[in-house]
Amino acid sequence: MPIIPVEWLPPIMFAVLLVFMVSGFPVAFALAANGLLFGYVAIEQGLMSPALLQALPDRIFGIMSNDTLLAIPFFTFMGLVLERSGMAEDLLETIGQLFGRIRGGLAYAVILVGALLAATTGVVAASVISMGLISLPVMLKYGYSKPVATGVIAASGTLAQILPPSLVLIVLGDQLGVSVGEMYKGAMLPSLMLVCLFMLYVFAVTRFQQSALPALPPDACNFGSGNVGLRKAQAVLFVLVPPVALIFLVLGTIFLGIATPTEGGAMGAVGALVLAYFKKRLNLGMLKQSIDASTKLSCFVLFILIGSTVFGLTFRAVEGDLWVEHLMGDLPGGELGFLIAVQILIFVLGFFLDFFEIAFIVIPLLAPVADKLGIDMVWFGVMIAMNMQTSFLTPPFGFSLFYLRSVAPKVIKTIEIYKGSVPFIAMQLIMVAVIFIFPEVVTQEKKVKLEDKPLSLEVPAQNYGGESDPANDQPFVPQFSK
Repeated sequence: MPIIPVEWLPPIMFAVLLVFMVSGFPVAFALAANGLLFGYVAIEQGLMSPALLQALPDRIFGIMSNDTLLAIPFFTFMGLVLERSGMAEDLLETIGQLFGRIRGGLAYAVILVGALLAATTGVVAASVISMGLISLPVMLKYGYSKPVATGVIAASGTLAQILPPSLVLIVLGDQLGVSVGEMYKGAMLPSLMLVCLFMLYVFAVTRFQQSALPALPPDACNFGSGNVGLRKAQAVLFVLVPPVALIFLVLGTIFLGIATPTEGGAMGAVGALVLAYFKKRLNLGMLKQSIDASTKLSCFVLFILIGSTVFGLTFRAVEGDLWVEHLMGDLPGGELGFLIAVQILIFVLGFFLDFFEIAFIVIPLLAPVADKLGIDMVWFGVMIAMNMQTSFLTPPFGFSLFYLRSVAPKVIKTIEIYKGSVPFIAMQLIMVAVIFIFPEVVTQEKKVKLEDKPLSLEVPAQNYGGESDPANDQPFVPQFSK
């Protein structure tokens, strides 16, 4: 007789995983241990063949040989080299002088530099820490509101999560089984709209709370006249041209189909080394630090993915995927209810989990349901990525807030950093709603018509998480329900 009823195994398995994670156990090992524990229980109850576990080495080897995931160390290395070569400092100094004469000029400069750093590095920590160290003291010196200044810096740093080449989009593309290049194309317009929304917020603050974002005095941003002004203007162009050229090299080749995201990342890494060399800041110490940090992040991602594979193998063996489908199928509102529930779930999980953990644990459970509903997976992924970005800003566990707190002067209180992040969280949620209501900003054509009708989950599920199925080699062409 079964020790645990069959229908109880999936929810108990998921609950035990949450207990592991809340207890502070490393996520990768929590996933693997949970999968092996319940795999043993399932084998003892006759629900799972021991031979099924023999598939684990093949799946792990498949993860390690996944070319798409190679883009992660390439883009991480590129970002770290550029950050340590002083590109962020040069950009903030020159663009800050360019916009300093207008009210809120430094805030505009931080947002623009955040977007440029996001498009060339894709690393949140590097962006937030660089801008926090360089621009926050200047903002405080000239009387900027502490909550507004910290909010602008933290939010601009998180643009690296949604603006290509984003590590989030690489991981989501792999987990959803879609092209990373398509994810990049789909995310480009929404991410640029978010940048404009941030700048619109700064403009509104300068109009309704003028003392919060004052203009810099003339001596702080004086370009001079004649030959001096011309030399400084050429200096601005000299600072802006290299990152823009690198953006075109990386993203342009991907969008034009000349290079894959992995190849684009490799070119970006080489381009970053070239820029550092011409800035005369390429040395063995900086190179070693960049390689070490890239290796650590890549191993972190790989181990979580391996752990999620062990968990997913057992979870599917005990029919956990059917449990999730039936759970989602019972939601009111049909397809709309499913999509709204998914966004609420991811937003809440963002309070406690890193985006890698959400991507590797939750997305593989939700993706088959979305696939069976005929939802465009690129649109689904971009909407999730925009939502997951809020996890970096949401108190009390937002990573961008932690990064900024670590470099902010003691005069800045933690509550002021939290307070400054709230308007930007609201703007990101507005963008989630825009993507939801106007799917054409992602798909570039209006082919979506979601209806409040009962869910139909009878189509065979696709494989997700980078796993291949030789028996099902037909390409998946996602379409929205009519």
